Formats: sequence, C-alpha cells, structure tokens
Amino acid sequence: MSKLKVVQLLPELNIGGVERGTKDFSKALIANGHESIVISNGGIFEEDIIKNGGKHHKVPIHKKSIFSLKYSQVLREIYLSEKPDIVHVRSRIPAWINYFAFKKLDNKPLLISTFHGLYSTPIYSRIMSKVDHMIAISDTVKDYIKNTYNVSEDNITTIPRGCDMSVFNKEAINPNWIAKWYEEFPQLKSKIILTLPTRISSWKGVDSFLELINALNNDKYHALVVGPVAKSKQQYFNKLKSKTKELGIENNITFTGSRNDIVNIYRLSDVVFNLSIKPEPFGRTTIEAISCGAKVVGWNHGGTKEILDELYPDGLVELNNIDALRDTTEKVSNPNYQNPKDNIFTSEKMVQQTIDLYHQLLSTPS
Repeated sequence: MSKLKVVQLLPELNIGGVERGTKDFSKALIANGHESIVISNGGIFEEDIIKNGGKHHKVPIHKKSIFSLKYSQVLREIYLSEKPDIVHVRSRIPAWINYFAFKKLDNKPLLISTFHGLYSTPIYSRIMSKVDHMIAISDTVKDYIKNTYNVSEDNITTIPRGCDMSVFNKEAINPNWIAKWYEEFPQLKSKIILTLPTRISSWKGVDSFLELINALNNDKYHALVVGPVAKSKQQYFNKLKSKTKELGIENNITFTGSRNDIVNIYRLSDVVFNLSIKPEPFGRTTIEAISCGAKVVGWNHGGTKEILDELYPDGLVELNNIDALRDTTEKVSNPNYQNPKDNIFTSEKMVQQTIDLYHQLLSTPS
C-alpha cells in the first residue's frame, strides 16, 4: 500500500486519552512506513512525537475563543507546505479552525474526524460532522452521531479504542512491588480487592460503589478508588468521605489518589468496576483491566456494555440496581468463577483498522 502523510489536529499534548492515543498513533504510523505530523499547542507528549520520528507544529489551537479562528491562516500555510494526504481532526476547536483553513485550499486533503465522546452543545459540536468521513469510538457514539447530526451511516465507521498489550497484560507482578504495596496498604492483606479506577467526579459512579460496599457488608472485601481529585471536585470528594463514615464503611475502602502503577493494581484486583452513570463513549479502563486478568463488572449501557457483551457478559448489571450489583460481585469474585475472554480491543488492531480506512477512502472516487 502507498505511503501516507497524515496530519493529526488536537488542542494540546498533555495527559489524557485523546492525547495519549494521538502520540501512540503517530508512533504507529512511522512504524508502518508512513509520515506523521501533529499540530497542537504542545505539551508533555510533544517530545515523544518527535523522538518516535514524527513532526510537531506548535500552533495555539486550544483556546475556546473566537480569536482562535485567526490561526486558520497558519494551518493553511502548513498544509500548503506539507501537502498531507489526510487531515485527522480529534477535537472541536481545532475542527473549527481547520474548517476556515480548508475553505481557502484548492487541493484539499481527505478530512476525517474522530468522535471521542458524546459531545454536548450540538451546534458547537456539529463541526465534527462537516468532514469527508467520521470515526466513532463505539457503536454508542455512532448512534449518537446519526441521531444528533442526521448524517448517513455510510459516512461513519466504528473503530473501537484499544490498549497496548505490551503494557496491559497478565505478566507476573514484581515481588518487590507487592512488598511495597502491602507496606503502604496493609489493610488489603488477605482481602478480596474490588477496584474502581476513575477520577473523582459525580457521574463516574463512586456513590454507587460506596453503596455496593455497604450492601456487601462483609469484611472479606476491601474497596479501592484509584484516581485523581481535581481542585474543583474537592467538595464532592469531602461528601464521599463523609458518606463512608455515615455508612460505617471507612475501614473497608481506600481512596489511593492518582497512581502510576495502575497495571499492577489491575493485576492484583479480583474485580474491577465501571459504574459511570452516564453512558461511557467507550470505557478504556474496562479493556485495560481485562487485559491484566481482572474480572470486570459494569452497568449495562454505553461502551462498557459493548465491551462486556463481547468479553464478559456475566459482569453486566442493570443500571443503578445495587442489589444486582452486590449479587454479581459476590458471584464473580469467587476465584473459581470463570474469567473474561482474552481482550480483542488492542491498539494494534485499532491502528490497522484506521490505516486501512484511510487507504479505502483515498481509493474511492469522490
């Protein structure tokens, strides 16, 4: 297949799923013999992009301001100079700036967008549908695009997200890590470990998780909430801490804060949960945990449902049914209960499907 030159557009290159995915995809493009260019306001992954053989143009396309549209001229000049085959837009403000850059181009590259979420404010977000083709990260997102923007199904391809199996896998945990872990968290020794990996936010289902621990009412379990608390969420976090005291479960649950050893935490966990009240566009933690050998339990909606339907239907529970959540947790946490199927949602597969789609679209007469 012919060599491609691909531009990816996003606001910044700091921590986040879209940012990490952009960095990984740039590396994969290079590994597959293609050229990769990323345009953003820069950030911690900028160095990785360049180190892995890609090119980065730093343009401040991250601010949600009408004044950001002036950077359309800068984008146009980059396109005229680089002559890309494909421009792949991953966020809304860059999509608006790109829209005005494209208007002034005679020979336009193929324009693709990825819907990474169920975007609110539809009028502002509609720009993501003003492209040659859209990628949805799940069928949940695909249905949302069709229903919200009234676009033909032929213009949307579902390509699920994937995780890097060289990182998320069932390799044995280093005994030194285990020793340090139990030194830091002695309360977890000899317990069945139930883990909710999530940033602290009201829609992420932490309240439901506390209710589950209360319903289990058994000291053989210990719960972990693994994820950061933003300053804006401190008040909500304090409410959660108060709730653990009111329910009398403060000795059965630990908030670890942000951790960089999540892979080992997945491997150590007996059950990992995704309890988001709003449907997840995809549910990356679900595939990460399954890849590391954990059983996963989650509400029966959104991207989590799609993943568990495929890999572990026994882990699906009717939304907000705490009794069913308790029963399912008790059932699957038994070490003799069956494990999920091997994860099929891999980064490698996602990359290949995206490159295949590029070639297919470029070879289709317009």
